[in-house]
Amino acid sequence: MFVRKYKNQSGTTSIHIVDKSSGAYRIVKSFGSAHTEEEIERLMRKAQNELLPSSKNQERLFPITLPDDRAVENFLESISNSHIRTVGPELIFGTLFDRMGFNIVPSQLFRHITIARLAYPTSKLKTVDYLFRYQGVTITEDAIYKFLDSIYKKYKPLVEKVVFEHTKKTLGTITIVFYDMTTLYFEAEDEDDLRKIGYSKDGKRECPQIMLGLLVGANGYPIGYDMFEGNTFEGKTLIPTLEKLQQKYGFAKPIVVADAGLLSKNNIAELTKADYTFILGGRIKNESQPVQEEILVQSKDIKDQESFEIKKIDGARLIVTYSLKRAGKDAHNREKGLKKLRARVASGKLTKTQITNRGYNKFLSLAGDITVTINEEKVAYDRRWDGLKGYATNTKLTHKEIVEQYGHLWQIEKAFRISKTDLRIRPVFHYKRRRIESHLCIAFVAYAIWKELERLLQQNGLLMSARRAGELTHTMYKIRYTMPQSKETKDRILTMDDEQQSLYDVIHGK
Repeated sequence: MFVRKYKNQSGTTSIHIVDKSSGAYRIVKSFGSAHTEEEIERLMRKAQNELLPSSKNQERLFPITLPDDRAVENFLESISNSHIRTVGPELIFGTLFDRMGFNIVPSQLFRHITIARLAYPTSKLKTVDYLFRYQGVTITEDAIYKFLDSIYKKYKPLVEKVVFEHTKKTLGTITIVFYDMTTLYFEAEDEDDLRKIGYSKDGKRECPQIMLGLLVGANGYPIGYDMFEGNTFEGKTLIPTLEKLQQKYGFAKPIVVADAGLLSKNNIAELTKADYTFILGGRIKNESQPVQEEILVQSKDIKDQESFEIKKIDGARLIVTYSLKRAGKDAHNREKGLKKLRARVASGKLTKTQITNRGYNKFLSLAGDITVTINEEKVAYDRRWDGLKGYATNTKLTHKEIVEQYGHLWQIEKAFRISKTDLRIRPVFHYKRRRIESHLCIAFVAYAIWKELERLLQQNGLLMSARRAGELTHTMYKIRYTMPQSKETKDRILTMDDEQQSLYDVIHGK
């Protein structure tokens, strides 16, 4: 038996173990196919390693001459750290970068910064160190900042279109979109025209921030984003973002799903006027008094997973559902807060700040100037709402379909979590608007690649998270060496462990 290479008409080389003991060639085992010399060499090595044990007792026409120990020692002494590079980020994230079409950007630096954001999410200053240590690229911090200016001017619309086209190709058609807002804070104290102190979803109320609106399709695949001043009311961002992206890409008006933060009379009126269908989280306790009373009447004997509908004056349907599990959670949270509140009332140490703090005041009553008591009637009234949740919609979907579609809103929450934790999009250290825009653009591209990695892992049944895949890339190495006689310089990818090899095979379609 021996290892044989076969090159077909398309230029792809296949590697096989072949047996000719019976006279005719017979393929014993195939090891896949490859396009590059590095991949072919890796497959050849894998086949040869498997062939050696089964052939050790057979006579060889040409005996294998092994190098002596000194030759091995000499070779190892010639190898230094400069000969070994980490190639995992390029093999995994770089492959996806090219396949998705981002190599349309005529800049290797854009590629390096994006891959660094995926594999080693750090500051731009740390990126300088990463490029030198892992890519052998020497560049200054000033050069990176200057390049960020060019991203904003030249490449942002280009890569945004690549992201949209890839999502459209992945989903087939875009019939439903999910929208939400988050805040990104800055490690600075000064405000300007863009960075404003506002309501922070990160709990950084003392830091200037910007608002980021993100639109995704099914399964969280990105469609587009927009940036707003830090003190912008999120309810005013939905329509501009939708219209801007539709005008840019020309896709048909989808069903819009958003949480209760986007629910307002103006938003509903504008969505309806623009012929959008929508599913918005409903704040049923903020409805008019007649609607609240009707909700409580209809929910009096409601059972787990049942629902009912109320027609609102603005023409929207208000769907109200009941969940026993949610009721338990509501009751637990209220009792947890009440326990602390009762203790403070009993101690007589309840301050004015705590009285006016949201979460306390709805259960308190003030008698005279100093007497503070818990209003048990308010507690009992609040208990009647346990387990109820509302959805405002103008669609013709069934109650079950509405709840199911709204339930997918967690995908956008996951998108923000990935961006903020895995890709470390915050805090933002830039202060010029064009560089902030470029920072978001790089993070947006990185998120698109991250989602494609997730999709391929799931599609191929590989039980591995995208985060774990990123960690595995850190220890995929390549060695560069020079042959002693021919003086030819070669690159060889070092043998991967089983987990790394599985990841490599998924990305490269093995």
